[in-house]
Amino acid sequence: MIIDIEIENWMSFRDNTKFSMLASLERQHNERIAKVPKFPLRILPITSIYGGNASGKSMFFKGICFAKDFIVEGLKPDEPIPVVKYRLDKKYLQKPTLFRFTLLIDECVYDYSFSVNADMVVNEKLIRITSATEKILFERDSSELVHLDTALENQEFLNFAFQGTNDNQLYLTNSVFQKVVAFKPVFDFFKKTLMLISPEGLSGPSMTFVSKDNPIYDSINKTLRNFDTGVVCLESEEVSLDSLPFPSKLKDDLAKRLTGPEFAEFVDSFNKERYLFSKENGNLIAKKIVSYHQQADGKNVKFQLADESDGTIRLIDLLPGFYNMASPNNNRVYIIDELNRSLHSLLTRQLINIFLCNCSEKTRSQLIFTTHDLLLMDQTLLRRDEMWISERNQEGASSLISFAEFKDVRSDKDIRKSYLQGRLGGIPKVLVDECFINADL
Repeated sequence: MIIDIEIENWMSFRDNTKFSMLASLERQHNERIAKVPKFPLRILPITSIYGGNASGKSMFFKGICFAKDFIVEGLKPDEPIPVVKYRLDKKYLQKPTLFRFTLLIDECVYDYSFSVNADMVVNEKLIRITSATEKILFERDSSELVHLDTALENQEFLNFAFQGTNDNQLYLTNSVFQKVVAFKPVFDFFKKTLMLISPEGLSGPSMTFVSKDNPIYDSINKTLRNFDTGVVCLESEEVSLDSLPFPSKLKDDLAKRLTGPEFAEFVDSFNKERYLFSKENGNLIAKKIVSYHQQADGKNVKFQLADESDGTIRLIDLLPGFYNMASPNNNRVYIIDELNRSLHSLLTRQLINIFLCNCSEKTRSQLIFTTHDLLLMDQTLLRRDEMWISERNQEGASSLISFAEFKDVRSDKDIRKSYLQGRLGGIPKVLVDECFINADL
């Protein structure tokens, strides 16, 4: 689970900004707060982020995407680090960009941070916190390993792994690539647990559910019918590799990379098709999702996804993730940018309810999303500390603030009215009398 995230000098986030999933002292919806008794911690299962256009919501999301890619994929030697700094003040172009994550992994807390410039990692630090101790596992200052926990096994190899870490590479990443297991829980959190979904992205794995032996197959098809999409069911069909709009090199790379039960998903955003690649009997095969609608005579007719509405496609992309989050013992963390894109407010609310109705003090899954949908700004649905605002000041610098920090926002208050009146910030500053009007029309 995410406990908190800090970000500094990334895009519009000039100053140090902290986003926290720790619950405040309020009692509303207290039954769904995740509890970790041995620390003790009370962690929120859900958070929404509101704000005007260009306020920083998507920039915060892109920052987390950058951090995940940098940690999980790494870079080739001498490849520049694709960091995007605050550009409205020249002095910040010389300062490093900071990311810090405090995470609950297997009932243990890790504090992982790194700061970077375009050419090198300036600082990197990993701390492990238990109920009894707090230990720095390692700390790096540029090209020097200034601390390594002496209790860790294979000290010689750990130092060897650092010597092989390039200036533009994280020690965490390279050590795991070198099969060091001590830091793998944090690496695996970013690789396997943290799921990031853009407005066009998949919730992954989104296509495996179209197999009829998948336990959520019937549930997703039932939900699509209940959500009034017109879709009776979804299925997958095999397609010729030669017919796919992907370069031959990509297909060759997939054929080499995929082994056993692994698969890879791709979206053709132009044709709105979703493809699944896997290996069967040593051969690369591709499948795509098709939908079925019912004719007047009761028979089903096949549709391509390109024939479906944007809202239906968005539902198809999101539903597997929501059912995954709602399943018992699931620990995935989903961060979704523009959750409500192409969706009616009632559908978005129902998706959130699918997740929330399965939350309890033992829950370890989380949902964090950005949205403009004010119908979700409802204290019967979300607590005050589960609603945040992103706001950009006159200098173009963004900040995040929780509704829980506003002392006059009572639990029985219509929070939307205060928000729309500008009393909580985070609304567009529209200069009405400067709007362009074509007098000749």
